[in-house]
Amino acid sequence: MGAMQTTVPQTGGLLRRMLGLGGVPHAGRRRAPAVLWLPSVAVAIAMVLPLVYLVERSLDGGGEVVGLLWRMRTAEIAFRSAALVAVVTVASALIAAPLAWLTVRTDLPLRRFWSVVTVLPLVIPSYVGAFLVVVALGPRGMLQGFLESLFGIERLPDISGLWGAALTITLLSFPYTLLSVRAGLWGQDPALDEMSRSLGLGQWKTLWRVTLPQMRPSIAAGSLLVALYTLSDFGAVSLLRYETFTWAIYLQYETAFNRALAAGLSLVMIAAALSLVVLEAQARGRSRYYRAATGAARPASLVQLGPWRWPAFAFAAAVTALSLGMPLALLAYWAVRGIAAGETVELLWGNALNSVYASGLAAVVAVLAAVPVVVFTLRYPGRVSWVVERLAYTGFALPGIAVALALIFFGARFATPLYQTLALLVFAYVVLFFPQALGAIRSTYLQVSPRLSESAMSLGKSTTSILWRVTLPLMVPGMLAGGALVFLTAMKELPATLLLSPIGFGTLATSIWAAAEEAFFARAAVPALLLVAVSAVPTAFLILREPRRGQ
Repeated sequence: MGAMQTTVPQTGGLLRRMLGLGGVPHAGRRRAPAVLWLPSVAVAIAMVLPLVYLVERSLDGGGEVVGLLWRMRTAEIAFRSAALVAVVTVASALIAAPLAWLTVRTDLPLRRFWSVVTVLPLVIPSYVGAFLVVVALGPRGMLQGFLESLFGIERLPDISGLWGAALTITLLSFPYTLLSVRAGLWGQDPALDEMSRSLGLGQWKTLWRVTLPQMRPSIAAGSLLVALYTLSDFGAVSLLRYETFTWAIYLQYETAFNRALAAGLSLVMIAAALSLVVLEAQARGRSRYYRAATGAARPASLVQLGPWRWPAFAFAAAVTALSLGMPLALLAYWAVRGIAAGETVELLWGNALNSVYASGLAAVVAVLAAVPVVVFTLRYPGRVSWVVERLAYTGFALPGIAVALALIFFGARFATPLYQTLALLVFAYVVLFFPQALGAIRSTYLQVSPRLSESAMSLGKSTTSILWRVTLPLMVPGMLAGGALVFLTAMKELPATLLLSPIGFGTLATSIWAAAEEAFFARAAVPALLLVAVSAVPTAFLILREPRRGQ
């Protein structure tokens, strides 16, 4: 049974010989075709633009920036940021990995329904989620009022700080890992699981010894997205009073009016993001996760949960209730309360259409740009691909305000026709959220055997033809997951939208912020509910397009 402990090449045994699980697909030192390296380098250059701006601003500060970076206060902020990232990343993986397996591989009741609703927390802005956590769980919140009426409890512990911020961000960001792992599970060939059971291992031992090791690249890719999102979040940490890099950068921009110091802190954030990319690469390992045996891949039969069926159902229901049900219920409560009090609310369908249009364009552009980057960096390893891969993840670690200011700077100086246009806003979305598409597509591509491309090449097919007719169809689950991630996150993006939107181009995110900033909670609740409703439609479409197994 030792052959089934892991998927790395050093393990021998019948399963490895039959299915060929081993190192990352690549083509040695062959030169990458222009159709791959040209767009990949272009993506890297696009990611460098904000860096150029930040470096220039940092140099303006001179020794003052260097002194700031070496202060003990900066080290404390770095430690607090790292602690939050670690807690949220681990908690998200513990929630997402079981949910992904339950909704893809088992006979979980209503599993298609859970597949949709467990992704929707992504569309709730973190500042809305943090506000709702304070309202519900704060020292004088709704839960305290309920407990006081029953048990006389006059005050609950303060929810602000590390654990409040970690709870809020975890409940809103675990779908990053969930979508990545789901895409990876759909791409796995079931032959290895079937062989494991034929050798005497039961369903649960097969899960732990065979299926879970194959999920490692997907879990690592999704966890990287969660870690980067947590590192760059501003809304939750500011409302819950937990000082991280993003809060410190915001204070330098808005309070101290010192963009040089803010740029210096942003560069430290980028260094932290690149460190996370390196850690993810090590966690992913050098194993292959594709099928190398001959014959056609088959869909997996559903695992029968038996007596665990209803506990699994309760787990999915509890996660959904906390991450989606409670926020929606509170938003509905504030909306009804405001309407009953005579407050004027309106459904902003024009803003909703603008949000869908801009976010949809960003999702399409990000997916199209991510495909050549994934193939280039994994199939043609080298110095250039190494640099491209790391630069591709920098945008997600940058505060939206830093990216927006950088693009305003470049638009005003070097691309005047694009200044205050929708194209510049979409470009900002792509820079900020490109890693989401990249991570989901890469986890799927790791399961595509390079032998398929080699076979097509031996038949005289060109690189472009192979990419279009062989590689892309096999990457569709990851492309859909990546596109959904970019779309859902762009729908709620605030700083870049406020600064870069064309004049008169309102979105749901800006409407929510404008109402919440003036403490009109009912006015904020209605567009927030509309944001969830609008985002649910494409999310349900993407999930329901997935293949049905065992049905």
